[in-house]
Amino acid sequence: MLNLLKQGDTAGAIFVLAIVIAFGLFLGKFKVKGISLGTTWILFMGILLGHLGLQINPAMLSFIKDFGLILFVFAIGLQVGPGFFHSFRKDGLPMNIMALGLVLLAVITTYVIHLVSGENLGIMTGIMSGAVTNTPGLGAAQQTLSDAGMASDEIASAYAVAYPLGVVGAIAVLMLSKVLFKVSIEKEKEKVSKGERDEGSAYRLACRVENPALFGKTVHDIVGDDNTDHLVIARMKRGDKVFFPDLDLPLQEGDMLLIVTDIQHKDKVRIIFGEEFPVDMNEWQQSGTKLVAARLSITKSSITGKSLRKLDVRRKYGVTVTRIVRSGVDLQADADLILQMGDSVKVVGSEEGIQRLAKLVGNQPESLHKPNLIPIFFGIALGVALGAVPIHFPSMPQPLKLGLAGGPLIVAILLGNFGPKLRITTYTALSANLMIREIGISLFMAAVGLGAGKTFVSSLVGGGYMWVFYGAIITLVPMTIIALVARLAIKMDFFKICGLLAGGTTDPALLSFAEQMYGSGRIAVNYATVYPLTMFLRVVAAQVLIMIML
Repeated sequence: MLNLLKQGDTAGAIFVLAIVIAFGLFLGKFKVKGISLGTTWILFMGILLGHLGLQINPAMLSFIKDFGLILFVFAIGLQVGPGFFHSFRKDGLPMNIMALGLVLLAVITTYVIHLVSGENLGIMTGIMSGAVTNTPGLGAAQQTLSDAGMASDEIASAYAVAYPLGVVGAIAVLMLSKVLFKVSIEKEKEKVSKGERDEGSAYRLACRVENPALFGKTVHDIVGDDNTDHLVIARMKRGDKVFFPDLDLPLQEGDMLLIVTDIQHKDKVRIIFGEEFPVDMNEWQQSGTKLVAARLSITKSSITGKSLRKLDVRRKYGVTVTRIVRSGVDLQADADLILQMGDSVKVVGSEEGIQRLAKLVGNQPESLHKPNLIPIFFGIALGVALGAVPIHFPSMPQPLKLGLAGGPLIVAILLGNFGPKLRITTYTALSANLMIREIGISLFMAAVGLGAGKTFVSSLVGGGYMWVFYGAIITLVPMTIIALVARLAIKMDFFKICGLLAGGTTDPALLSFAEQMYGSGRIAVNYATVYPLTMFLRVVAAQVLIMIML
């Protein structure tokens, strides 16, 4: 074992990395008051062993760090890509604007401290990355410095010093916000639940066709191609017969329709069709054809990129699609919705029709556990190439490069979002994605820690203790301002503020704390709304600050 520690070859490097990662992950399991630093313990373990003289060949260490970072950011991009552009719609727009403000305030605060204190801007970038617990930002800053031929170990030391208080300070802001705004968790939950009932929840109603303007009109004439009224005619009852109406079937006076719509459109549906009646599902299942509900998994890559209109399952199979579940989120079954591999489709229809549809979409969930590696490695190659493209700005002495953090992240987001439309299967099981991320971040943290270990103590003693103070300012000031604006000016509920602050700092520890303390799944949804844009902005912001320094 001692020989392995002293070797500078591949075996020795792997042995050292494995020791650093294993002990770091073990320490990450321990919590104080429900708070854990998680994988950041790998960084601290690497710093400790690096300080004690345990080193890896610099070229090998650089490769491990860069490759780990690429795996980490690419897996994040694939995960957030499908919802990246969707997050800017409706409620997501103001939240992302606030997240943008959070990033800008952190950058401004960092730059002001640099001007006032005279601290090196590169060091301040590392402090900022630690203060907002954003590891890809650290990687982007180090990569930019490396491209300029400058050392970057001190940035990692600054990151490590600022990180712990970044976690604790963020939690403190959240707890202080709850007290300051006099938040009652039960009242907030009741308010959110009422809002969800009023906005966007599925609503099922039965109507009798009484509007003379509809007599002789077909279902297609009423619903149209784009279904702008967001309604699905799930079944029709004519006389004693219950069936799925063909889109070209003319309506008659007295026809009974079972309609699924959004709750905000229910009054409009009543006006169009007629009086609403209570829904008794037994009554709608008394006909000769037995109606069943099912959930089908899209597991055929040939379905990726096709819309519900293209599949035309209503006409071909007599099956109605009521909802699409994607990554745990319910989506309205609009005609133009593009399907992706891994989607779960909620349908209602005859057993025979559902079985035929199941063959079309695959419906073999077990096959989703097989990784699609071709788009991943092609995407990484494209990301590395994109990261190397210089972007010239008149006011900067050197061109900006997205680097090994920004390039793969952007390509992964684009692949995750547009891949299905281009018939590219980018689906990766959540567990597989998490494995790639954890391996990547573990390698990166271990390599960064080992590289920074030899200078960490000297940096800390030589004035680095002030880094803790600077980091606290960068953590507390922007988060406090954004929390006040979100609550007092935009009137956000407390769960949105929790998700905004956690996602705006890309802080999983803060997310975990908020969910455990306040017990709402809405926090994670709001976290996911701002996380993609924030992650991208944090990477770019770190690079911009380094370029200003150069």
